[in-house]
Amino acid sequence: MIVFAAIMPHPPESIPGLGKPGSFNLIKKTLDAFEKLRIDLEKADPETIVIISPHAYSEEYTFVINSASELIGNFSEFGSDKEYKYSNDAKIADELNFLCLQKDLMAKLHPGPLDYGALIPIYHLTKNIKPKVVHLSFSKMNYEFHYRYGETLQKIIESSDKRVAIIASGNLSHKLTPNAPAGFYPKAVKFDAKVLRYLGENNLSGIMSFDKHSTKSAECGMRSIIILLGALHGKNYKFDLLSYEYPLGIGYMTARLL
Repeated sequence: MIVFAAIMPHPPESIPGLGKPGSFNLIKKTLDAFEKLRIDLEKADPETIVIISPHAYSEEYTFVINSASELIGNFSEFGSDKEYKYSNDAKIADELNFLCLQKDLMAKLHPGPLDYGALIPIYHLTKNIKPKVVHLSFSKMNYEFHYRYGETLQKIIESSDKRVAIIASGNLSHKLTPNAPAGFYPKAVKFDAKVLRYLGENNLSGIMSFDKHSTKSAECGMRSIIILLGALHGKNYKFDLLSYEYPLGIGYMTARLL
């Protein structure tokens, strides 16, 4: 049973010791939203968290499911080698892989580390709990395939008696200000605004229309979100926007859907 669903960005500055002095103040809205999600997640009491990350090992035409028995990650990209360890829910991982192949969705099991796009949300959400984790990436295939992948994930979870949370990790545009790390794109703000509006309206066709128009905005979250929406297909969910800000030129959106 899916008991919780959310979208989270993955700012390294949110981890103690990784950002510059004062960086917590810059992303205070995001940190406050993370804290609210943590409290709500603890109330939902999941046995497993499915995390979809844009920075996990991926392949162009295949959905990769992390098969490592113990999921281990660190923030070495940002100067910290401290390890974080979580048990993999291998049953869900194996069943998802098998059902994908039955439905002609190319998928494979592949062992690998927890990337920072997965580890940052998990770090914030599991300060007081220790659920198992399923670590997913996405592919370069179109949005329709990703939505179908999410629907397949839903079937696996709903056929289980486990309480499962799904987190879509991803940032919106990386080009929102002149000092943004990926450069500046004048239409990036409008892109993010449309994403927020379509999600708020539950306008799936609007969201899917970004399939060929998101590259210039340099987002890294749309396919994570599409998988999540597929996993919520047919469910009575509500998009609850907890925060949106871009003090560092990157769109950080935090929202709960279920």
